[in-house]
Amino acid sequence: MTSLHGIDISAELRQVEAHWTPRVVGRVNDQYVKVAKLLGELVWHAHDAEDEMFLVVSGRLRIQLPGDEEVVLTPGQFYVVPRGVRHNPVAEEEVEIVLIETVTTAHTGDVVVSGTVPVERQLGDFR
Repeated sequence: MTSLHGIDISAELRQVEAHWTPRVVGRVNDQYVKVAKLLGELVWHAHDAEDEMFLVVSGRLRIQLPGDEEVVLTPGQFYVVPRGVRHNPVAEEEVEIVLIETVTTAHTGDVVVSGTVPVERQLGDFR
């Protein structure tokens, strides 16, 4: 018999040990629900075929966009980066987030850097 329970986002975030290392905690159809902690900046990148949603749980997140534009998010706010739009998430202090991304979304999109985390590693115990 399957045990029914809700997912505790705070508890899931406490299990995240490394910044910029998303962790899959759920799935809705072809979307993963992920948690992550951010500090500093990632890398300018785009996801050519997928939108990406950032929901801030704690802290303040800046998402740099082309043309010196940026979106600033505080707890309870989210932003969807449209597919194909170059962006760079920046966290001057530690930020906790929930990401909603298509299962095919590569961590750093069209750019591979030393901090790129393959989806297989993001899945961890979730399968």
